[in-house]
Amino acid sequence: MTNPVLPRGLIAVDKMGGRVLFLDPQTFATTLVLDDFEKVPHELLVVRQSSIAYVPIYGDGIHGRNPNPGHLLSVIDLGARRHVCDIDLAPFVAPHGLLIGRDDLVYITCENSAVVALIDQKKRAVVDAIETESTNSHRLAISPNGRWLYTENEEDASITVIDLPARKLLRHITTPHPLAGLAVSPDGKLLVAVDDQEPLLFLIDAATFELVKTLPLADVPEPAQIARYSPDGQILLVTSLRSATATLIDAGFTRQTTVTVGKQPMDAAFHGGALFVACQGDGSVHVIDLATRKVAHHFAAGVGCESLAFF
Repeated sequence: MTNPVLPRGLIAVDKMGGRVLFLDPQTFATTLVLDDFEKVPHELLVVRQSSIAYVPIYGDGIHGRNPNPGHLLSVIDLGARRHVCDIDLAPFVAPHGLLIGRDDLVYITCENSAVVALIDQKKRAVVDAIETESTNSHRLAISPNGRWLYTENEEDASITVIDLPARKLLRHITTPHPLAGLAVSPDGKLLVAVDDQEPLLFLIDAATFELVKTLPLADVPEPAQIARYSPDGQILLVTSLRSATATLIDAGFTRQTTVTVGKQPMDAAFHGGALFVACQGDGSVHVIDLATRKVAHHFAAGVGCESLAFF
């Protein structure tokens, strides 16, 4: 039997502190703090193949109220543990959700500009932009085959569907309520949209764009926000910032377990049979054992981390 490969590190975006943290992946002690960022670092994308992390500089506001939007994408060398440069996204502003496509381009929503910008990693430059027709496009998801990109347009109560090879907007999907999060199933057949008005999920057929099911979140009193699948696709995580909960849902949507975590839980990282939930409201990370679906322990990290990833 081969031993599992241990991670080299753990990186976290301390949004409330305006910093990026490096933590020991075994003890979870903070080992290094990077604080040379413009306001305010949001979100996180780790590209393990190149040992690079990208952190958008969103601006000093919040979604829907960001009067001084940022226009930078910070680049962090994970090997050197150093903030090496910033990619200027201007004229596009308020960068937020980001993912890497199968073409190795980084796709990032630029909220106030109503576009998804395309970043060439080698050139470290914007090479194109695709209109979303919404200044509320906040998060995004890419289909497993790399063909489709989806943005959830929050208050617009819609999802933008983009044809990635053609680099063009295909259509909008209307949802019953405003949205707060979005995920695509591992087989690409289902879109999971998080209702921002009630503790519900909208399950949408990715072929017909029809709403096929509205799923109440069990034991979640307030609307949720972020949806994220585990790497093996067997668990869907949904966090509720207002409820201080993390809900684990099996792939068939027949079993739900809701766990109380720290204040204002946001994004999370799956690793080694555990789920690490960043709670920006109290500076904690809660670790859920996936076998028992219970909180095993928690630890402090910064002022309030929004995103984290092992590498």
